Parts: sequence; structure tokens; C-alpha cells
Amino acid sequence: MSATVSLISPIDGSVYLERPVMAADLAHAAASRARAAQPAWAARPLDKRIALVLAAVAEVGKTTDRMAVELANQMGRPVRYGGEFGGFAERAGKMAELAEEGLAPLVIEDSDSFLRQILREPQGVVFVVAPWNYPYMTAINTIAPALIAGNTVVLKHAAQTLLVGERLAEAFHAVGVPADVFQNLVLDHDTTAQLIAARAFDVVNFTGSVGGGRAMERAAAGTFTQVATELGGKDPGYVRADADLDAAVDTLIDGAMFNSGQCCCGIERIYVHDSLYDAFVDKAVALVKGYRLGNPLDEETTIGPMAHVRFAAEARAQISEAVAAGAMAHIAPFPEDDGAAYLTPQILTAVTHDMRVMRDETFGPVVGIMAVKDDAEAIQRINDSDFGLTVSLWTRDVQAALDIGAKVQTGTVFMNRCDYLDPALCWTGCKDTGRGTGLSVLAYHALTRPKSYHLKKV
Repeated sequence: MSATVSLISPIDGSVYLERPVMAADLAHAAASRARAAQPAWAARPLDKRIALVLAAVAEVGKTTDRMAVELANQMGRPVRYGGEFGGFAERAGKMAELAEEGLAPLVIEDSDSFLRQILREPQGVVFVVAPWNYPYMTAINTIAPALIAGNTVVLKHAAQTLLVGERLAEAFHAVGVPADVFQNLVLDHDTTAQLIAARAFDVVNFTGSVGGGRAMERAAAGTFTQVATELGGKDPGYVRADADLDAAVDTLIDGAMFNSGQCCCGIERIYVHDSLYDAFVDKAVALVKGYRLGNPLDEETTIGPMAHVRFAAEARAQISEAVAAGAMAHIAPFPEDDGAAYLTPQILTAVTHDMRVMRDETFGPVVGIMAVKDDAEAIQRINDSDFGLTVSLWTRDVQAALDIGAKVQTGTVFMNRCDYLDPALCWTGCKDTGRGTGLSVLAYHALTRPKSYHLKKV
């Protein structure tokens, strides 16, 4: 009897769907088909590849109502937010727009004597291991530029959002992308590791936990396979004395709580200048007390359950540990808090960096708020972390943001906004957040390899 993966809905703990795990021999055969299909796919003109990717995006767009309901059932995001098609289409569209620039030859010399240039060639087979928290948008970040660049793609989606991988494959195949060019596979960890170790893929693109990223690197050790990772985060916000207080509260608290705090670049710690601290906390607490926790299929729900009971358990543990160590919890338990997946959103003060809630990734609707006296203290606090994905700076002074940005260890510096991926800019990180180059023209450089031509004309 073959092993299966069960997707447990956070709405009520029931089994939403089950899928068989692909046997190892079939998985190797699928990877071989992807490699065999790649040259013909790369030989298609660039504009044809772009057109097919955009057609697949449009195909997904025909079922946005279904998308919202299926996401609610799979990972708990309220249907009132309408799924992910807006960001999904924006990212794919921008990558299509940037393709010619990202894949353009770099001509060093074209004279009567020499043609010297650097061309970009597809890497080959790209393995995308996608996460459950934004399952359409994070997947398309790599799928779109990989296919446009002439690679074939094998997708392994998270167990919590298995249906998303199937929906993506349906859409790409419906518009004419060959079945072997884009494949969605249900794989266990052992088979995944075997495939990577066997050099079945030329690029592994993994978004997930730090532990998962280490497993990918261990599997690839000695193979020279390119491994790109976006792992944990503990993204900070810093509110300077000159900030627009209301805008800072509204945006940072939304950045901490939206999607039940399950955002790659969600705000997990906030540092506020002494002069604004009390007012910031008061406004933040009032905002969160107005949230409605409940069934994500209910249009009135503003914050749904966490995607899995074990994720909520980790957030609860961090909260309780912090309170036991002296932190103050400002939000009384909501009536809908069931001690399982439905978790009261929480604001903590009197926190310190000795507490896990200010150091470990929480990935839940919880944020700690600390007062700081100046930029120097804020920078020290921001950098006192194992992670480095984004920082959100709140100020009216662009030069101050640039100066602070130069001193913080992070992949993206936001000013007066947060929790957004600008597809024209590179999505990357440092430290335990991993090493990846997503979106922007640089994504094309990561998904292709340079080939140099030094041609002497006779």
C-alpha cells in the first residue's frame, strides 16, 4: 500500500484531501522526462514562452472565487481577502516584462576584429519547493522566470496546500505548456533527497524553514547543484520620532497580523522611539481588539485560524514563555480561541531579546514592541537577530532611511511600508534567512548560466 499525504483543514481539523506519495522510481522517471523535454522548450522563441506563461496566469484568474475558498480550507486565510490572484498576476506580469532585459546578451565588443559577448543559457531543470503560506504567489516567483528563461520545472508543493500545485499544473497544461515541461509531484522527504543527490535538478529553489533549507543543502552536498533558499525571518519595524504615527500603527500591525501572522516578511518585532512608544502601543492594542477571529469561510472574519495546530502551539509557547519571564500580554483571550488552531492575536510589551518571542521565528499573530532612544539603539536591536529578510523604517527623512539601511543586515529596506514583494526589485536575504535571488532581472541571472563567446574574426 502506497503512502499518502493528508491535508488537515485548519477550519475544523478534518481531512480536506489525501494524495498518494509518488514512488521513488516514478519520481526519477518524471525528473528524467523534465530533462529530456528541456531542449525543445528552450528552443521555442522567447515571446512564445512568455505568451504561454501569461496565458496560464490568465487561466488561473478564471477561478479566483474558487481559489479563495480552497485557500481558506487548506491554510485558513479568510475569504474576504479574495485569494492571491492580484499578487500572482503582478509578479508573473513583471517577470514577463523584464525577460528581454534579464536574458539579453552582454556585448563587450562587436568590431571588425572580434565578437566578444556573454550570453545566458537556461540552467536546465528547476526544482521548486513551495511553501503553504502564500502558495500561489511564492510558487510563481520562480515558476514564471524559470519557464520564460527556457528551463523545465518540477514543483513540489507543501503538504498543507497540495491542491495549489494541482491547480497550477491544470492551468499551465490547459494553455499548452507540455506536461513534461511543468510537472507537479507529491514527494516525500526521502525521495526528494534522493533526486537532489542524484543530480536530477540543476537548480533547487526552496522556501521554508531553516531546518528544511539545511536538509536541501545536505542533499545537494558534493553535487554542485545550485541551491537557492528563502528561510526563516524575524522582520523588524522601526518607528522614528518623526514618523506618521497612525500610518505606522495601521501598517505595522497589519504586517504582523495579516494571514494570522504567517507571512515570510511579516513584522515580528517593533521598535518605537521613546517619544511615540506609549501612543503607539495604545493605538496598536485598540486596533487588534477590533479583529474578528473565526471561520475563514465567513465574510465577517478578519483573522482566521493558523494553518495547523502545531504552528499555533509554537506561537502559544513563545507567548507563555515571554509572559512567565515578565512580558505583558495586552489582548485578553478571544471567545473563539479554542486552544488549537484558532489563536488570539497578541501584542506583548516589556519584552527583551532574551525571550524567544523576540529572537525565534514565531510565524503567528504575535508581535513584541520595545522602546528605543535613538537610531543607534534601533540598529543594534534590528541586527541582534539570526535572520535578515526585511526591515520596515518609519520616517519622513529619506536620507535617514538610506543611512539606517546601509547599517542593517537585511535583504530589503522598506520605508513607510512593509510586507510587500516588489517584483521589480530583488527578493533576497542574509544570515539564516538563506541565500536566494528572486524576482527582478536578477532572477533571470540566477535561473540561467553565463556562457562567454570570444570570437576572433579572420
